[in-house]
Amino acid sequence: MQQDLRVYNTKTRKKEVFNPITEGKVGMYVCGPTVYGDAHLGHARPAITFDILYRYFKYLKFDVCYVRNITDVGHLVGDADEGEDKIAKKAREEKIDPFEIAKQYTERYHRDIYALNVLPPDVEPRATQHIQEQIEATQQMIDNGFAYEVNGSVYFDLEKYNEKYNYGELSGRILDEMQNNTRELDGQSDKKNPLDFALWKFAEPEHLMKWDSPWGIGYPGWHLECTAMSTKYLGKHFDIHGGGLDLMFPHHECEIAQGNACNHEEPANYWMHNNMITINGQKMGKSLGNFITLEEIYNGDHKLLENKYSPMTVRFFILQAQYRSTLDFSNDALGAAKKGFNKLMNALRALEGFEYIHNGEETNEKQEKVIDSAVNGCLRAMNDDMNTAVVISHLFKLTKIINQINMNTLPIGALSAEKFELMKTTFITFTKDILGLKDEMPTDLLPSIYNALERYKTAKEVKDYDSVDAIRAELKEISIVVKDMKHKIDWAYEE
Repeated sequence: MQQDLRVYNTKTRKKEVFNPITEGKVGMYVCGPTVYGDAHLGHARPAITFDILYRYFKYLKFDVCYVRNITDVGHLVGDADEGEDKIAKKAREEKIDPFEIAKQYTERYHRDIYALNVLPPDVEPRATQHIQEQIEATQQMIDNGFAYEVNGSVYFDLEKYNEKYNYGELSGRILDEMQNNTRELDGQSDKKNPLDFALWKFAEPEHLMKWDSPWGIGYPGWHLECTAMSTKYLGKHFDIHGGGLDLMFPHHECEIAQGNACNHEEPANYWMHNNMITINGQKMGKSLGNFITLEEIYNGDHKLLENKYSPMTVRFFILQAQYRSTLDFSNDALGAAKKGFNKLMNALRALEGFEYIHNGEETNEKQEKVIDSAVNGCLRAMNDDMNTAVVISHLFKLTKIINQINMNTLPIGALSAEKFELMKTTFITFTKDILGLKDEMPTDLLPSIYNALERYKTAKEVKDYDSVDAIRAELKEISIVVKDMKHKIDWAYEE
C-alpha cells in the first residue's frame, strides 16, 4: 500500500509516488507560525493539512519524525531588510518583553490549534533556542563562498549561487528577470545585488531581540532558522518539506539555496504546499476588515460571523476541499460544514452502538458492493495526494447504509459479518484516526439529554403532546433532535 501513495511535488509540478529516503521511515518538516499574534484561519489549513499527512503515514505504519518549528525571533515586516521586527513591534505596543510576547502567543497558538484536534509534532523547535546553529550555518555558507559580510550583516550571494545552482526552480522564477524588475531600496547599498537576502542582520541599539555573533551583535534572517533546525533534527536531506503556498517564494526558495550552499544538497525530496483560504472571495487581511482569528470563530465574536463555529466544524470545512485547491470561508460554507460534520457524527455514534446479529437474512449483495466501493474509494482518495474531499464523499455513502440499519429498514444480518466489520472499521478509522474528527458533545451534558428523552417517552405514552413539543424545543436549543422511530426513541445532532 505504501508504494501506492502519490503526493504532489511543488518543485516538479507532478504527482509522484512517495518513496522515502529510508525504507519505513519519514522525515517531515513543516513551517510553523511566527508568534506575534493570535492564531487565525490561515494558520488552521497548514496545521490540518500536515496533520492529515502525519496521521496517514502512521496509518501506513511508517516511523514518522514530524518537525514543526515556532518562529519566536523577531523578523522584519516583510522579506525586505528594512523595518521594525514583528515581535518587537508587538512588545512595544503591549509594553511587554519580546520574549514574553513570544511565549504568550505560542501558548495561545497551541490552545487554538490543538482545539482542532491537531496532533502535536514529534519535535517543535523554536528559533530562539537554535541561534548557535544558525550562526554556524551562516559561517559555513561564508566558508563555501556563497555569503559575504558587510558592516556586521551577512548576505546570501545569489549571483555566486546561480553560477552553480538555479535559484528560482521551486517557484518557477528566473533570477535575471527578478533582477530586471527590482528597484534599489534605501538601506540596501551594502548588498552586492538587491535580491541578496539577509542571513544575519546587524542590530541597532534599539533592536530588542539580538545575540552576539562573529560579525557583531545581531539577529538571524527569517529563512535561516528553518535550514538550521531541519538539518539538526532531520539531517541535511529529508523526505518532505511543507507549508502554506505563500511560503513557496521567497522562504522555501531561499531554504533550497541555503541547503545547497551550506550542505551541498537540497533539503527535501518533496515540497508540499497547501493553498490559501479566502474570506467571502477576498484575501484575508486586517486592512480589509476580514482578518478572523480562530478564537473569534470559536466564540462567534467577529462582525463577519453570523454564528460561532466549533473547532470540529472548522476542521470539517477545511477537509471538504483537497488541500491544494482554493477554499473560500463564508457563513454559508461554515453552516454547510456543520451539517456535514453532524451527519458523520450521527452515523459514527449509531455505528459504534450496533451489535452484529444474523437471523438468517438473505445477503444484500448490492449494499455489500457499495461497502467495497466506498472502502476502496477512501484508500484511493488518500493515496491520490490526500484528497480528503473524496474520502468524505465515500464516508457519506457508508453513512446511508448505517442510517438504514439504524432506522431498521436494512437488517444488520443482510450484511455478512465480514462486510459489516469492514464497514465499521473503515468508517471509524477514517473518520477518527485519519481525518481526525471527534464528537464534541460534553460528557456532562449527556445525562440531561437522556433525562429529556425519558420525559419525552413518558409524555408521549400519556399523550401529553404539549410536553412532547416542549421537550423537542428544549433539545433543539442545543442543536439536538429527537429521533422518534417505530422501534426506539433516540437523539441525534441537528443536520
